Amino acid sequence: MLTDEFKPIRRVVTGHDPSGKAKVTDDSRFVPKTIPSGDAAFSLIWAENALPVNNTPKAEGRDIDAGLTIHSGSVIRIVDMLPGGESPFHRTNSLDYGIVISGSVELELDDGNVTLLNAGDIAVQRGTIHLWRNPSNTDVCRIVFVLTQALPVEINGEALPEIQP
Repeated sequence: MLTDEFKPIRRVVTGHDPSGKAKVTDDSRFVPKTIPSGDAAFSLIWAENALPVNNTPKAEGRDIDAGLTIHSGSVIRIVDMLPGGESPFHRTNSLDYGIVISGSVELELDDGNVTLLNAGDIAVQRGTIHLWRNPSNTDVCRIVFVLTQALPVEINGEALPEIQP
């Protein structure tokens, strides 16, 4: 699927004028870009590289190199899982909220458990090894992911390693 076939995402950002009144500082649209593995398209909406966030200075959260996650910060990203697409198994030191906007997606864990999520369902991902799979042969599944830094999961006093795709 070509990137121009993805539905654009509208992002509205608020801020303040010089007198402190709230205003819209940006109203723009972004088209998701297909990732190198070819199973999905991503659109970074905003990222911050520290928590708590400082909302005083002017900022453009799309200018931050977010990678898959940001250590010490947060990321919001739209993922369009292509029909039949499947991510590799991975684990990040982050707390992730996955909100299915349209379509369906399977969440598979390293124990073989597969859970189907549909539009309106939310996954709270807590440092587990997992993959995402779009079971449809025809429909894109759009998911909003919000990721924040988390400490590594410890089992018997040993930190579990990140597994990046």
